[in-house]
Amino acid sequence: MPAKRPAKPFTGRHMLAIFVIGFGIVAAVNFYMASLAVGGFHGIVVENSYVASQKFNSWLEEARKEQALGWEVGAARTGDGHVILETSVVPEGAILSAELRRPLGDREFMHLDFAPMPEAGRYRSTVEIAEGRWTVRLTIAHAGQVFRQESEL
Repeated sequence: MPAKRPAKPFTGRHMLAIFVIGFGIVAAVNFYMASLAVGGFHGIVVENSYVASQKFNSWLEEARKEQALGWEVGAARTGDGHVILETSVVPEGAILSAELRRPLGDREFMHLDFAPMPEAGRYRSTVEIAEGRWTVRLTIAHAGQVFRQESEL
């Protein structure tokens, strides 16, 4: 029977190595996740939060006026890449436009204009958009009245 080797003692160096490797893994994962978070953020929402807070009540009043118009709009992407807007109670001759941006990932922005379709209340974008998720800021203007809506596409 072979002789048993004596076990090596657990020393402070072993403990130090465990701590350094363990915390190194945690730090590496944290830095990686932070870089993904910062890379997906496309910028600031407002330039100066204090100035924005001063305008908040006027923004609420504008939103109430827009809701009082009763205009409704829904957006959908078709298979050929165009955006179709279906509106309700929007006056004929209204001008529709949209600003698109990717909510995450690539910094991609687009401006869309819309042309009326033969069916009443339907509008089609004049250009195609790429597949994927988009945040759409719709603007409808008619006779000095403006309606804005933000939605996902």
